[in-house]
Amino acid sequence: MAERKKVAKTETDKPKRTTRTQRESMPSVTPEGREQKMVSLAVDLAEKQLREGTASAAVITHYLKLASKREALEREILERQATLIEAKAKSITKDKEVEELAKEAIKAMQSYK
Repeated sequence: MAERKKVAKTETDKPKRTTRTQRESMPSVTPEGREQKMVSLAVDLAEKQLREGTASAAVITHYLKLASKREALEREILERQATLIEAKAKSITKDKEVEELAKEAIKAMQSYK
């Protein structure tokens, strides 16, 4: 039998594994991907600063405005959804009325035969 030579593997022989931080720091392929990554990093930093109490007044004000805008938008969406539901209910009622009128018209036309 052929003897196998034992080869000592060094650190450089091992396949390199990419860690999460290495993957996150890899450049994005598209400009949109880069922008998304930058926004994510900025939000993470702002969150860290807010938690540690080191956030600037501008960062705090930005998130307060964001929260109030979001709340106003959610209220507006709910109001529009309620209006839409009312309109759908009226449409269903009108459809039923039109259907009844059509049935009556058909009956009336059949009596002329």
